[in-house]
Amino acid sequence: MTSRKILVTSALPYANGPIHLGHLVEYIQTDIWARFQRMRDNECYYICADDAHGTPIMLRAQQENMTPEALIEDMSVRHQADFASFNISFDNYHSTHSEENRFFAESIYLAARDNDHIETRTIEQAYDSEADMFLPDRFIKGNCPKCGADDQYGDNCEACGATYETTDLKNAFSVVTGSTPIKKETEHYFFKVNDFKDTLLDYLKSGAIQKEIANKTSEWFEEDLRPWDISRDAPYWGFKIPDTDDKYFYVWLDAPIGYLASFKNFCDKENAKGNDISFDSFWKNGSIDPTTEVHHFIGKDIAYFHTLFWPALLTAADIKLPTAIYCHGFLTVDGKKMSKSRGTFIQAEIYIKHLPAEPLRYYYAAKLNNTAEDIDLNLEDFMQRVNSDLVGKVVNIASRCAGFIKKKFDNTLSDKLADETLFKHFADQAETIAELYEARKFSQAMREIMALADLANQYIDDKKPWVLIKDEAQANEVQDICTQGINLFKVIITYLKPVIPEVAAQAEAFLNSAELNWSSVNEPLLAHSLNTFKPLLNRLEKSAIDDMLEENKTLAEAQQKAGATPANAKTKTSANIEPIKETIEFADFEKVDLRVAKIVKADHVEGADKLLQLTLDIGQDKTRNVFAGIKSAFDPSDLEGKMTVMVANLAPRKMRFGVSEGMVLAAGPGGKELYLLSPNEGAKAGMRIK
Repeated sequence: MTSRKILVTSALPYANGPIHLGHLVEYIQTDIWARFQRMRDNECYYICADDAHGTPIMLRAQQENMTPEALIEDMSVRHQADFASFNISFDNYHSTHSEENRFFAESIYLAARDNDHIETRTIEQAYDSEADMFLPDRFIKGNCPKCGADDQYGDNCEACGATYETTDLKNAFSVVTGSTPIKKETEHYFFKVNDFKDTLLDYLKSGAIQKEIANKTSEWFEEDLRPWDISRDAPYWGFKIPDTDDKYFYVWLDAPIGYLASFKNFCDKENAKGNDISFDSFWKNGSIDPTTEVHHFIGKDIAYFHTLFWPALLTAADIKLPTAIYCHGFLTVDGKKMSKSRGTFIQAEIYIKHLPAEPLRYYYAAKLNNTAEDIDLNLEDFMQRVNSDLVGKVVNIASRCAGFIKKKFDNTLSDKLADETLFKHFADQAETIAELYEARKFSQAMREIMALADLANQYIDDKKPWVLIKDEAQANEVQDICTQGINLFKVIITYLKPVIPEVAAQAEAFLNSAELNWSSVNEPLLAHSLNTFKPLLNRLEKSAIDDMLEENKTLAEAQQKAGATPANAKTKTSANIEPIKETIEFADFEKVDLRVAKIVKADHVEGADKLLQLTLDIGQDKTRNVFAGIKSAFDPSDLEGKMTVMVANLAPRKMRFGVSEGMVLAAGPGGKELYLLSPNEGAKAGMRIK
């Protein structure tokens, strides 16, 4: 198969705030696709940059008493740290405030101007007399001129979806000073998008853009395309338009040009090292290299910039159009829009303090497909799916087999597979799974991979090496069975490597193998020495998720605080007492079946840091097996015979140690300060608590 040359980009994050989990949907999706391409031995470069211009950055720099340059440099460091913590594998990360970006912005503009695709005209703009500046759309608020909704921005209404001119807004006020804007004339520069109408229509029909996005964009063509205002008046943070004194490129002109600038910066650095990477082969029209491709990953909210204005600008400058533009949907958390008050507007740097990156990468992959549908981060489902799939299924295969190989066979695999047909079935899925990755059908790929993990675990369950190992005559059979299991794990972790690269790297160290790639799935490890197995991934704990939400909420409250604490702010009243959570309805509480239970037996759980295994008598000659995270506070021998309270109708939960059939109730901040709930004297096992 001929190797492809692929340039991959994500939309440029705005240098005016930190990265949050909504942003990461795009960067994780793109990174998975780029890593997959590299595993297929394609030449794939993933580049990005900070979008570093515009009025918001200028005003924030003034508020923080720093230069815009210092602000965007500080934000670039934060952004790159966030991306690195989530294993985003950029080949280059740059900035739109760069000489490369200035060069391309000016070159594209001058090419358009010299071919009569630029016009100027005098327009009326909203002007803040107190701030002595024209106001961008997002710095004006008021009532929608169509539906009357208040607190709407100057360009579109979030209530009814209407778009309008800033001067049409009713009861408008400046976000900068609070004053009422006036109308003031100014000369602006416009790009004549309609000159490229036929080219754009052909591009929309070419298959380069998802059908639903192309159909939506096509609605713009019901009439002639209006010229696009590409200029802004001083004061403005950006690049000055050539041959003007006080006009600057609108941030949305030079933002996508950042793709060109970042790649040019990368090519120059690599070529200086002696690596031959041709910028022109990817972007120059008429390039003699037909194997080059450019793929943009973006959010559906900026689709029209990338499917109308961007290809029109490129055509005006005789630059190749992107091979494909992929749009994804938005992120909701627990079924709702991300909320600062609930703590679900989750910043990347806070998430990573409490939870590892790889589980989120996997969960996003398990949700993402090749459409622009929104995806939901359901935090309960997130915890359960990661614990079940990655820990309970995938990692479990290696951990179940590695112990026998180490203890009985000196960490050495057998020289043959116990079931070559089963191994071949796993290896034969390579192309099917590759096709799903290529088409960005990640959720379907994850289902196929987890089906293989189920097969591998079923194989081990059926062979029962823990039984066979007790008979010396069957020891060699155990080595063959575990060699089979380790090799099935190797295939599965190879398929998951684009999604969980850090876990895959640890697996490679354990397997003592060469770097796993797509072609290596056909090559089993036989008569091969392993390294000692170490846990690859720990179970997610609800307490860590709760702590993350609490810190995000506390941060949001601190940012909103102005002098006194707002009336609706929730604060801790002591170091050991958590704030009361959001209210629920009585009907919700009625669903919980609380029962008195007697602790018949309590044991440590081998391999678990926080769990005790409890056998609970709940009356009527019934017992329940419960794993409880109370090991830090209790010795098992002290619990036996005590009465406690349990949630009796909690759905059974499969854990790697067994099935937990309920939950005991405890109070306290954690650690040694935990107190089991106990009924009054006279209570009997099985009594329902009203």
